[in-house]
Amino acid sequence: MRLTPDLIVRAYAGGVFPMAESADSDAIHWFEPRRRGVLPLDGFHISRSLARTRRRGKFRFTCDADFQGVMAACADREETWINPEISQVFFDLHSAGFAHSVEVWSPDETLAGGVYGLAMGGAFFAESMVSKVTGGSKMALTELVARLRLAGFKLMDTQYLTPHLASLGGVEITRGDYRQRLEDALRTGCDHRQAFGPSGTPDGAVWGR
Repeated sequence: MRLTPDLIVRAYAGGVFPMAESADSDAIHWFEPRRRGVLPLDGFHISRSLARTRRRGKFRFTCDADFQGVMAACADREETWINPEISQVFFDLHSAGFAHSVEVWSPDETLAGGVYGLAMGGAFFAESMVSKVTGGSKMALTELVARLRLAGFKLMDTQYLTPHLASLGGVEITRGDYRQRLEDALRTGCDHRQAFGPSGTPDGAVWGR
């Protein structure tokens, strides 16, 4: 079954997502975990050191400035579930206004970190993130959470819970609980233009805590 933007949107609205076996594999598998990872937007933890890094102004934050670059960086690992077909369908979703990225730029304007995912209603499905410098992915994720909170999003789906995400406030919920939260979030009207505008968020949105 060839991946299309319409198929991805319908699958995610139903709680299902695809992953490839590897970067070189054409095989796509569909998943709906019994225990789902989510990052509660009102329970996100940011360290003082990370907040200080933001306030120093060393890094620059953007949204959708280099979607393909972020996705390529996320796929550039020895083990990855992002193959060319998944990359292409998310490029198409980005062009259609569904998929978005947050970028963190070093002082020399190279990519320091990033995260990308899919936005539908009041739900954001975080697909993958990358660090090119220490803390790069955490900075990108914190910027994303700030944007989602400002725009009134209700759900941030991380698919699975990793120790990294748990340290930031991520939790696991049951499939039934997730389906209910997803249904509620998809019915929520959010200002996506505010969430995914080009400039960074105000420091106090989440960063100032």
